[in-house]
Parts: sequence; structure tokens; C-alpha cells
Amino acid sequence: MASKSLVTIRPRRASPILVCKKCLSRIDDGKQLRRDLKSELKRRSAAQDRKRPRVVLTGCFGICPKRAVVLASGATLARGEYLLASDSHAAVEVAAILMPDHGT
Repeated sequence: MASKSLVTIRPRRASPILVCKKCLSRIDDGKQLRRDLKSELKRRSAAQDRKRPRVVLTGCFGICPKRAVVLASGATLARGEYLLASDSHAAVEVAAILMPDHGT
């Protein structure tokens, strides 16, 4: 019987950005925040010569701020951190934290 081996790969795409769907729908400019975040991630990815990370709408993180959206990435979750963005103007700063500059 053949044994199976474990294979580890590194995708070309950066780790996904997780956004609470419930929080996004509750703030006034939630759609604009999502658009601006995706646009900024695309710009940063082109500068790093990588594919843009996917923006994934998730269920509730259980934090539930009143006037903000909860966001996270693999890097922030590894540190046990979440980001709270209150409007679309925060997209540039959020993208910088969620997708730090790395070499390829």
C-alpha cells in the first residue's frame, strides 16, 4: 500500500483579506470601503509583482463594533489582531497593515 506524503506549497497570490459581511452592511459607505480596499490591494500587488489577495466576506467575528468593519488577514490573525475601519478613507492604511511590503 502506497503511503501519502505531505506537500507544502506557496501560492502566487497573497493570503486572503477577511471582511465581516455583517459589519460591512451596517456602515454607511460599506460598498465604497470594499471597492477602495480592493483597488488599493490591486495597486500594492502590482508594485510587489504579485496577484491581488482576494477579499473574502465572512460571517461574524464576534467583535461587533457599532460603527466600523472588522478586517483581518493571515498575518494579523497570527498575531491575534483584528482591524476596525470606520470608513472608506481608511482603505489605504488598512491595506498597508493587511498586506505589508515583502520581497517576492
